[in-house]
Order: sequence, then C-alpha cells, then structure tokens
Amino acid sequence: MSESTNPVVPAVPLDVAGMTSAERARMPLSLDVVKAAAEQHGVCTRPILREVVDLDSGEVRIVGVRCNSTQASKCAACADRNRRSRMAQCREGWHLDAEPVAERHAPNSDQVGLVTYRADLTAEYRRAAAEGDHDQVEDLREGIREADADLRAEGVRGNLPSVERDPRPAPARSTRRRQDTPNLPRRKVSKRTVGREFAGRYRPSTFITLTLDTYGPVTSEGAPADPGAYDYRRAARDAVHFASLVDRWWQNLRRVVGFDAQYFGTVEPQRRITPHAHFAVRGSIPHKVVRQVTAATYLQVWWPDHDQVRYAGDLLPVWDTRQSGFVDPDTERLLTPWVDAVADLERPAHVATFGPQVHSKGILGGTEESGRHIGYLTKYLTKSITEVVDADTTPRLADHADRLASELALTPCSERCAVWLLYGVQPKGVTSRTTPGHCKGKAHRRDTLGLPGRRVLVSRRWSGKTLSEHKADRAAFVREALAAAGIAKPDDTTARLQWGPVQPGDPHAPSRAELLMHMIAQRLAWQAEYQRAQAVLTHLPPPRPDVSATSPVAA
Repeated sequence: MSESTNPVVPAVPLDVAGMTSAERARMPLSLDVVKAAAEQHGVCTRPILREVVDLDSGEVRIVGVRCNSTQASKCAACADRNRRSRMAQCREGWHLDAEPVAERHAPNSDQVGLVTYRADLTAEYRRAAAEGDHDQVEDLREGIREADADLRAEGVRGNLPSVERDPRPAPARSTRRRQDTPNLPRRKVSKRTVGREFAGRYRPSTFITLTLDTYGPVTSEGAPADPGAYDYRRAARDAVHFASLVDRWWQNLRRVVGFDAQYFGTVEPQRRITPHAHFAVRGSIPHKVVRQVTAATYLQVWWPDHDQVRYAGDLLPVWDTRQSGFVDPDTERLLTPWVDAVADLERPAHVATFGPQVHSKGILGGTEESGRHIGYLTKYLTKSITEVVDADTTPRLADHADRLASELALTPCSERCAVWLLYGVQPKGVTSRTTPGHCKGKAHRRDTLGLPGRRVLVSRRWSGKTLSEHKADRAAFVREALAAAGIAKPDDTTARLQWGPVQPGDPHAPSRAELLMHMIAQRLAWQAEYQRAQAVLTHLPPPRPDVSATSPVAA
C-alpha cells in the first residue's frame, strides 16, 4: 500500500480560549511534553548539570550528563541503556573459545610513593600510641585516612593493613564439614575458564537457577497458606545471607569440576518474595554435579545469638561518653562488645542452605535459545524488587511482604549493623552517632525486601572487561563507523577539561526543559549521522530526514 492511500490528517487546533479553567487544568504542561519527547527518543529525562572548563582555551560550558539510573521508574532511557550493556556483557563472555586476557597494570611511581608515605605514617602512629601522645595519634590517624583515599583514587585495589592491632586473635572455627550434609569430591582448580569442546566444533555452556528452601506452604499467588506457621525469621536471615551462600556454592562447584568456572548472574525475587539467582555459566556442567553441589552447600553464620530482642520502644541503649560505648539505660552497664560476643560461640546463629529444587540446562552459543536466555536473565533489571513483587499484588501477598519487611527490620545485616544494639551487642565501628535499631543497609529497606548488594553478579574473568569497558567498546565501534564513512567526529581526547558541579542559582544554567530539548536535538543529529554512515558502508540509499525513536544509538 502506497503512502498516498494513508494521508496525514492535520491536527485540529484546540479552542483554548473557549475552555473552562477545569478543562485547561487537565492539559499537559510543557515540561511533561518535553519529557515525553525525550523518552520517545531515548534521552535521559533527569540529566545532571555539570560545568566544564577547557584548561587550554578557558572556555566554560554547562552541559547535561546522563543520570545513569538503572530503574525505569526513575529514567527509562538510562535504565534501558544499562540493560543493553549488561546483555552485551553477558553475550560476549558466555561462549568464549579462548581465555580472556585481563593484564594487571604494574604499580606506578605515584602509587609506590603513597604506599611508602603511608608506611612512615603507620610507624609514627604506633610510636605515638605507645608513648601515649593522643594529640599526635589523632593527627596521624587523619593523615593515614587521607593517604588511603589517595591510594584508592590512584586505582589501588584490595584491603590495606589496619593501623590498629587487635590484641586478641580471631576465634578459631572448625573447618570440618557438618554431619548432616554430604561430602564433595575435591580437585585442584586449574586456571582454565573456557569449557571443553565436543566433536571438534561444539562448545556448550550451562544455564543454572538456584533457589532457597521452603518456609511453609504457599498458595498459587505466592502468599503463605498459614501466615502464623510461616517461618519469617529463617526467610529473612536466608535473604540477608543469600549472596554469601551463593559465593560458597561457586567455591564448591569449582573444587568439584576442577576449573575456574565463570558466570554472569542476576538475583530476582520469586512470587513468594524469596530470592533466587539465574546464572549463565561458561562450560558444560552435568546436572548431576549441579544437584550434588547444591545439596552439599551450606553457610554457617558465626554471629551472636539474636533470637530475642532485649531493647525496644522507649527502652533503648544510650551512649555513655565516659565508657565510649552504649550502656543499659537502667543499670548503665556497658553492652557486650562485638569481639567478646563472638569469642566463645558453641554453635552458629544461623545455617543457610539451598532448597532441593535446582534447574540446569545446556545451551549452545550463537543459537536462538541462548538469546532467549540472555533476555530472561536481564528482563527485570530495569525494575526494583518492590516493582517486581507488587506487579500483581493482592491483599494477602501485600500482607506477606509487610510481615517479611517487619522481620527484616529486626535482622542484623552485618557486623556493623545498628540493629545489634537491640540484642545487647555493640557492633563493630559503633559511635555516638549510631542510632539503636536504625541501619541504612539495603537489607532493611522495604523496596529491597532483604536483597542487599548488587542485582547483577559477574565473575572477574567472565569477559576480561569491566562494564565501563564494554560501554567504551560500543562507543568506539560507532566512532569507527563514522570515520570509515567519512563522517569523522572531532577528536577531543587530547583536550584538558576540568569538570565540576554547577552552583545553585547560576544565571547561565539552562532550565530543565531547555536542556532536554537541546539533548533531543543532539540525539537526533547523532542518529542521523549514524544512519548516513550505515548507508555509506552498506551502499544503500540515504535514509529519510525524519529519525525514528528505534534508530540505532550513536552514543
């Protein structure tokens, strides 16, 4: 059918003057229209203003940079961009046929100098501490903090040695396996990360799903059949320690298969609001081995007992300046320090295990099935945990989420969690600014429901690149395509730029609507350039002037 059979009908102008005030109030605001246009063309709707100074020419500009949000409810364009980058990262590392190369940089002179400076500060600190010179101790401690920050800024990874020496050694824990779990065969783990090749051309990989145990019967909608009998305490603790349990599972798997198995995984809630993880694993792993490792994996949490809350309501521990710690409000006795609370534990406070249901499936690279599983891995990455859970919520399921959130509010999430004060234990790093029972950790938030940490789990040798490097590869591909088509962009890599925040009330700062409209125009220009480059490289006729929102992204 030709275009002439579907003529474009011009819009009828609205009679705004003849409208009532109520009808005019329902009309969209100009900013809402601009935001809708930005979303249609894949432009960030919450750009952050930054001031850029060219140190060579002295030119000062105010530009908008993407917010890089990972949730579509905050910024659909940035969330979709992040999801696509994750999909590319998963695809690139899943079916590699050669070992990824990730060479570690040699220490430079600045890093070596900072480490030497920190070593001198540490020696002076310990000398001053031994002599009782408290003023110098404080000054040296601040200097060591600054040196550590400078080392981090220089790109130094790993833990730096603490300047405080604990006079008591860490309590020894038995490494003997529990009698109620099966033993696992153990092999020496080689550095190989690429799976075996079969029949001279097939290199299959694996898709695995791990799920936590049951805490009571649930209905088809995911709500407990009997909320009073549902084990919310164990469900909350399993959710908090889920990431550590997954780490232990990978440790066991590598010891069984004998090579450094690599993975790309995502953590999502089930319908019953229990976390489970999907993993794309490089290499073929038999289902029997997966089930064996899952059944034998457990995590013992050697923490103080936290079954009974000792302080609640108006009766809370108070800070005592003289004793430098929290004390009982009635007896003024110092609460048990963390090192004393974990010194003589006879049994773990909690043991986390996986449920009997485990799914694994072999996948061949380059097939339609592998593409479907990559989409399945990343389909919820643009939504928060609450959005996934509350998508089709019912009153019973909402009550289930509230009960779990209430239990998570009383479940310590780490050794530094302020919730420990409710159980009469002073956590590590406690100060006068600590509020008993109020921890800012993600595990206690209603929008995470016990799923702390990252939603995406990627092993270090998955593709040999970080997510930022994968994004840089996409940008480099576009630049190379533009250069090959003769549409070269100016090279600003040698410019010396200084970035900084825009001061409130800056008269040169554009309004949000103006900034979004500029970014829309820039986006359309980039897309048109990329389409012209594709047309030149593929010897196709040039595209039409109008640019669709689904056109390839140029940056």
